[in-house]
Amino acid sequence: MITLRPSEARGRGKLDWLDSYFSFSFSHYYDPAHINFSNLRVINEDYIAPGKGFATHGHQDMEIITYVLEGELKHQDSIGNGSIIRPGDVQRMSAGTGILHSEFNPSPDQPVHLLQIWITPNQLGVEPSYEQKFFSTEDKQGKLRLVASPDGRNGSVTIHQDAHIYASVLEQGKTVSYSLSNRRAWLQIIKGNLTLNGKTLKTGDGAGISGEQTLTCTGQEGETEFLLFDLP
Repeated sequence: MITLRPSEARGRGKLDWLDSYFSFSFSHYYDPAHINFSNLRVINEDYIAPGKGFATHGHQDMEIITYVLEGELKHQDSIGNGSIIRPGDVQRMSAGTGILHSEFNPSPDQPVHLLQIWITPNQLGVEPSYEQKFFSTEDKQGKLRLVASPDGRNGSVTIHQDAHIYASVLEQGKTVSYSLSNRRAWLQIIKGNLTLNGKTLKTGDGAGISGEQTLTCTGQEGETEFLLFDLP
């Protein structure tokens, strides 16, 4: 079964410096039909204005993954990490017993566009940790590139959960397939259009998937970028 989550059906949050779209309930947006999908708790698509950002704030017992689409995001945290996250980077922060961090757009004139993803961990109270790795477009072209996993294999970032995140870039007419067996999946379109087992998805759309043995994704017009979450 494939249940579409159209882009325009997502929740919305808008401030003078922040424009957000929520795939699942978050902050003031509450939808009892869309609180989570398996252990996937948050997919927020954020646009942060130049020179603005999230002041220092805390998290606990959550796996937080940041995937920048355009622009740059400056990160600082309470365990000594400071970095700039750019397109192609995957940042993983395990909040564990507690971590403070800030996220800021350092550009004076360009917005930053990103996905922030939260996955509930399978262990509580772990020591907070941080990881950031780069995956080129070529590394994702025409394939499903593993970018996050519970064991860090194939150079992916390591998360405390039985979840695997793949990134892919497909040209028109190109196809990738994935064997799901008895697990669930979520597919999130970053840009472009594709067909998923015959169903059409466009930019910003998501899909919750269960009871499917094989997923077949085919790129449509132009170039399509998406994330695939393999979940229990």
